[in-house]
Amino acid sequence: MENGKSVFEKLIKDDRAVHEQKIWRGTFLEYLERVREDPTIPKLAHSRVYDLIVRMGTTDLHDTDDPRVKRLYKDESIKSYGFFRDEFFGIEKTISQIVRYFHAASLKGEESRQVLYLMGPVGSGKSSLVEKLQRGLEASDPFYAIESCPMFEEPLHLLPRHLRKEFEKMLGTHIEGDLCPVCRFRLKDEFGGRYEEVPIVTRTFSKRNRVGIGVVPPVDPNNQDTSVLIGSEDISKLDVYSEGDPRVLDLNGALNVGNRGIVEFIEVFKNETEYLHAMITATQEKVIPAPGRHGLVYVDAVIAAHSNEAEWQKFRADHTNEAILDRIVVVKVPYNLRLSEEVKIYQKIIRNSDFRAHVAPHTLEVASMFAILSRLEPNNKCDLMTKLKLYNGEEVVEKGKTKKIDVQELREDTKREGMNGISTRFIMKALDNALSDNIDGNCINPINVRESLIAMVKEADIADDTRKQHLEFLQDTLHKEYLDVLRKEITKGFVYAYSEQAEALFQNYLDHAEAFVNKTRVKDRNTREELQPDEAFLKSIEEQIAIIGSAAEGFRQEVIAYLWALSRRGERITYKSYEPLKEAIEKKLTESVRELSRIITTARTRDEEQTTKYNAMVRNLLDNGYCESCVDVVLKYAANNLWKD
Repeated sequence: MENGKSVFEKLIKDDRAVHEQKIWRGTFLEYLERVREDPTIPKLAHSRVYDLIVRMGTTDLHDTDDPRVKRLYKDESIKSYGFFRDEFFGIEKTISQIVRYFHAASLKGEESRQVLYLMGPVGSGKSSLVEKLQRGLEASDPFYAIESCPMFEEPLHLLPRHLRKEFEKMLGTHIEGDLCPVCRFRLKDEFGGRYEEVPIVTRTFSKRNRVGIGVVPPVDPNNQDTSVLIGSEDISKLDVYSEGDPRVLDLNGALNVGNRGIVEFIEVFKNETEYLHAMITATQEKVIPAPGRHGLVYVDAVIAAHSNEAEWQKFRADHTNEAILDRIVVVKVPYNLRLSEEVKIYQKIIRNSDFRAHVAPHTLEVASMFAILSRLEPNNKCDLMTKLKLYNGEEVVEKGKTKKIDVQELREDTKREGMNGISTRFIMKALDNALSDNIDGNCINPINVRESLIAMVKEADIADDTRKQHLEFLQDTLHKEYLDVLRKEITKGFVYAYSEQAEALFQNYLDHAEAFVNKTRVKDRNTREELQPDEAFLKSIEEQIAIIGSAAEGFRQEVIAYLWALSRRGERITYKSYEPLKEAIEKKLTESVRELSRIITTARTRDEEQTTKYNAMVRNLLDNGYCESCVDVVLKYAANNLWKD
């Protein structure tokens, strides 16, 4: 126990020591010396937030080794910000817009006097983005403030106006803002105007303690009171002080406590228009009215608001709101439309929850496919599943050729893509429901999750045509897609060293295709004999993707030219390098074990040889992430659905 106690005690003391090192208290004169040494200390709110974002670094998405990302963005310059990277997925453009807003605002452009408004469907991450900024502030270094100031204001406000120009030259910084009524009174009453003696302290941003972070929830229109925003007068003190005495002020509104940091307006347009005037004044004029007869109070805060699209459209439709609309920077926060990123969202949620069940391979992919399909708009250039794959940066092969569809054009053809559809919360509920139906196995798999989604869609309060479409996705589109995935999984289970065999087929195909194209002979790797190109072998690969007859010669020339270009760029060449050939090789391997797979997985009784192969296949599946519960389920599913002739 003593050892345990000492460990706990050490942790507490070490943490306290670190915290105490950041605490500083001194006079305004001493603070001026600190500012002269580091002119960035009195930075404004927007600049503070921008700095904490860029401090964690940025990377260009084109620098990644993922070919899907390069195909997806091509010549677009899209940055990934370390500050957001591990928590937000597939909304890089939205995040870039937010960072652009803070960059412009940090330069004291027009954005510094406008509201940052995030608009999007439920569960798209609007409030999470604002919360991330708040947590960033809480984790940042303490800031300097006048001691006992209810608004934690910048100490440089103590400097009289007529000296500010001179001090700005000496300090190398700009001075903006004025003392609040409370500090102005204290300066005269307590310090006799000797502002150099006013005590300055460091404060730490805290949402719970309401220091530098204010939150405004939607208020009942019948009970709206601007004191929530700007504070009030303490009635109990009016018996002691006159109404005009600053000592009666209680500056504890969201715009007061959020000074120096962020004020968040939740579901902002559910409030009455009159209620929003204080918000607009705070951002446009950087002042808010003090309660009672105390004039105006300077505020320096990032005003971040968010709501769903319906509220925004309703508010925008009222022409009387033009003044407010002109002071808002709108950033759309749509649902993610990239399959790989959607999977990461659920992995993050599961990782941060108490969800401890086994998740079978491809479970999250199938659920993610459904979510994204529901968010896509139809297009006459391709079907929705093809669109999903293109948006994920994948190459889609059709009749032996990669589909040449410009993803940027697909995006431009849509108006509201990603602004409606299935939310992440809906998917997580389906995962929970699937687990509750399989408590004994403590496992979720693509089959029971799909069944859970079907049940939820049938019970959901949605339009009949939407329900019909969603059920079609689940019962037809995803059913076929998962069967293709399962066919490959079982093939890999049966084929020992699947990747090595695929690579061997690939190298063999290249040898014969190159000899065919160049009209030369193939040198056998083992016997060193020079042989004619094996036409039968080449055709057995090509016919897997419907390359037959005269099309074969052109296909072989394309393969050789494409891979030669890759080698010139120094890229590593594997069987996955050229998507049409990769698909052909995988189908060839699948076909080679199709009959064996069909017989062994569907047979009720197996002979000794079949049993050995079946057990080897199961072991391979277990090694590839399946558990005993889900491997049994998926093999039964394969037996019932996959090998039907």
